[in-house]
Amino acid sequence: MKRAEGLLNSSLRFVAGGGNETVLDVIKGEHREAAQLLDEAVALEPGDAKTATLAKKIEVALTTHVTIEERLFYGRLRARAEEEDERVDVFEAYTEHELVRHLIALLRSQRRRDERFKAELQVLAENVKHHVKEEESTVFSLARKLLDEDELVRIGIAWRKAKGERVPGAAPSGARAKKAPDRKQPARKAGARKASATRKKAQPKRGA
Repeated sequence: MKRAEGLLNSSLRFVAGGGNETVLDVIKGEHREAAQLLDEAVALEPGDAKTATLAKKIEVALTTHVTIEERLFYGRLRARAEEEDERVDVFEAYTEHELVRHLIALLRSQRRRDERFKAELQVLAENVKHHVKEEESTVFSLARKLLDEDELVRIGIAWRKAKGERVPGAAPSGARAKKAPDRKQPARKAGARKASATRKKAQPKRGA
């Protein structure tokens, strides 16, 4: 019976998308993407025109990541944490997100992309990488302790959905498919008007 339930749960995960990918896999993937963008930005020379484009990409990625993570992941851990050390770990993760917000504020600023900007970017990028390292060890271990595998998978699915709603162009394909019938509606109305006009012409004139 348990084996059958396990197979059913696995099938549901694949139908929902993402296979057996858990929220921890999703978070690690986004961490790697952000780290790559940060490395590219730090490697640029002060005043490089590419800095503005990279800064925008990093700002959007980090803002989306932090917002969803605190709502779907940290919030769940905070609700489940009962022991003092568990609560400390969760609140420490929240506190480290403030460092990420400092980086976001720097990237959003209209300051010149000069030597000082690059220096601050390097320092904040290192702080963010330190947070990532701590999260993937301490917080991930706590998540595996407090949440079962199915919960981790469901949060991962909810995360991808939330990201699709926040990031332009990342909406699920099903959301676009619902709009298709609306585009055909004018054509049907035009056809109906044409048929109505044909019937009127075919009617005999009164008094003829």
